[in-house]
Amino acid sequence: MGTEPYLNRHLTLEEALRVSDGAGGYEESWVPLGMLWAAIEAGTGSERSEDFATISVVPLRITVRGTPVGSPSRPKPDQRFREGTRTYVILSVIEADPMGHYLTCQAREEVSS
Repeated sequence: MGTEPYLNRHLTLEEALRVSDGAGGYEESWVPLGMLWAAIEAGTGSERSEDFATISVVPLRITVRGTPVGSPSRPKPDQRFREGTRTYVILSVIEADPMGHYLTCQAREEVSS
Protein backbone atom coordinates (compact mmCIF):
# COMPACT_ATOMS: atom_id res chain seq x y z
CA MET A 1 0.00 0.00 0.00
CA GLY A 2 1.65 3.21 -1.16
CA THR A 3 0.15 5.77 1.19
CA GLU A 4 -1.62 5.16 4.44
CA PRO A 5 -5.30 6.14 4.57
CA TYR A 6 -6.28 9.23 6.55
CA LEU A 7 -8.55 7.80 9.25
CA ASN A 8 -10.48 10.91 10.27
CA ARG A 9 -14.03 9.60 10.90
CA HIS A 10 -15.06 8.08 14.25
CA LEU A 11 -17.52 5.21 13.61
CA THR A 12 -19.32 2.77 15.91
CA LEU A 13 -19.33 -0.84 14.71
CA GLU A 14 -22.73 -2.44 15.43
CA GLU A 15 -24.21 -5.93 15.15
CA ALA A 16 -27.88 -6.89 14.90
CA LEU A 17 -29.37 -8.72 17.88
CA ARG A 18 -32.67 -10.55 17.41
CA VAL A 19 -34.83 -11.07 20.50
CA SER A 20 -38.08 -13.04 20.59
CA ASP A 21 -41.14 -10.82 20.85
CA GLY A 22 -43.15 -13.60 22.58
CA ALA A 23 -45.61 -13.86 19.68
CA GLY A 24 -43.58 -16.03 17.31
CA GLY A 25 -41.62 -13.16 15.80
CA TYR A 26 -38.63 -11.16 16.86
CA GLU A 27 -37.48 -7.63 17.46
CA GLU A 28 -34.17 -6.46 16.09
CA SER A 29 -31.91 -4.04 17.89
CA TRP A 30 -28.34 -2.98 17.18
CA VAL A 31 -25.60 -3.59 19.75
CA PRO A 32 -22.38 -1.52 19.69
CA LEU A 33 -19.19 -3.59 19.42
CA GLY A 34 -16.64 -0.78 19.54
CA MET A 35 -15.40 2.46 18.06
CA LEU A 36 -13.14 2.57 14.99
CA TRP A 37 -11.38 5.36 13.14
CA ALA A 38 -12.07 5.21 9.42
CA ALA A 39 -11.60 6.82 6.02
CA ILE A 40 -14.76 6.99 3.87
CA GLU A 41 -14.84 7.33 0.08
CA ALA A 42 -18.24 7.71 -1.61
CA GLY A 43 -19.11 6.25 -4.99
CA THR A 44 -21.87 7.29 -7.40
CA GLY A 45 -25.34 7.11 -5.85
CA SER A 46 -28.66 5.95 -7.27
CA GLU A 47 -32.35 6.09 -6.38
CA ARG A 48 -35.13 3.51 -6.31
CA SER A 49 -38.79 3.58 -5.33
CA GLU A 50 -39.95 1.39 -2.48
CA ASP A 51 -43.35 1.41 -0.70
CA PHE A 52 -44.36 5.02 -1.39
CA ALA A 53 -40.84 6.33 -0.66
CA THR A 54 -37.74 7.07 -2.67
CA ILE A 55 -34.58 5.40 -1.36
CA SER A 56 -31.22 6.95 -2.21
CA VAL A 57 -28.40 4.39 -2.19
CA VAL A 58 -24.79 5.54 -1.97
CA PRO A 59 -22.01 2.92 -2.28
CA LEU A 60 -19.05 3.54 0.03
CA ARG A 61 -15.54 2.27 0.55
CA ILE A 62 -14.71 2.44 4.26
CA THR A 63 -11.13 1.76 5.36
CA VAL A 64 -10.30 0.85 8.98
CA ARG A 65 -7.23 -0.52 10.78
CA GLY A 66 -6.84 -4.28 10.45
CA THR A 67 -7.71 -6.59 13.33
CA PRO A 68 -7.23 -10.37 13.61
CA VAL A 69 -9.83 -12.72 12.14
CA GLY A 70 -12.27 -13.63 14.92
CA SER A 71 -11.76 -10.41 16.86
CA PRO A 72 -15.09 -8.78 17.87
CA SER A 73 -13.81 -5.43 16.55
CA ARG A 74 -13.18 -6.83 13.04
CA PRO A 75 -16.05 -5.74 10.75
CA LYS A 76 -18.11 -8.43 9.00
CA PRO A 77 -20.83 -8.39 6.33
CA ASP A 78 -24.33 -7.68 7.71
CA GLN A 79 -22.93 -5.54 10.51
CA ARG A 80 -23.04 -1.78 10.19
CA PHE A 81 -21.18 1.38 11.07
CA ARG A 82 -22.97 4.28 12.77
CA GLU A 83 -21.84 7.89 12.59
CA GLY A 84 -24.31 9.98 14.57
CA THR A 85 -27.66 9.44 12.85
CA ARG A 86 -26.08 8.00 9.69
CA THR A 87 -25.72 4.24 9.19
CA TYR A 88 -23.58 2.32 6.71
CA VAL A 89 -24.46 -1.35 6.05
CA ILE A 90 -21.35 -3.51 5.52
CA LEU A 91 -21.58 -5.66 2.37
CA SER A 92 -18.06 -7.16 2.24
CA VAL A 93 -14.68 -6.89 3.95
CA ILE A 94 -11.24 -7.51 2.43
CA GLU A 95 -7.68 -6.89 3.57
CA ALA A 96 -6.41 -3.76 1.86
CA ASP A 97 -2.74 -4.75 1.97
CA PRO A 98 -0.76 -8.02 2.11
CA MET A 99 0.14 -7.55 5.78
CA GLY A 100 -3.48 -6.90 6.83
CA HIS A 101 -2.73 -3.50 8.37
CA TYR A 102 -5.96 -2.10 6.92
CA LEU A 103 -9.36 -3.51 5.98
CA THR A 104 -11.56 -2.20 3.18
CA CYS A 105 -15.31 -2.51 3.75
CA GLN A 106 -17.67 -2.18 0.81
CA ALA A 107 -20.76 -0.59 2.33
CA ARG A 108 -23.85 1.40 1.45
CA GLU A 109 -25.74 4.22 3.04
CA GLU A 110 -29.48 4.26 2.41
CA VAL A 111 -31.43 7.44 2.98
CA SER A 112 -35.25 7.59 2.78
CA SER A 113 -37.00 10.69 1.52
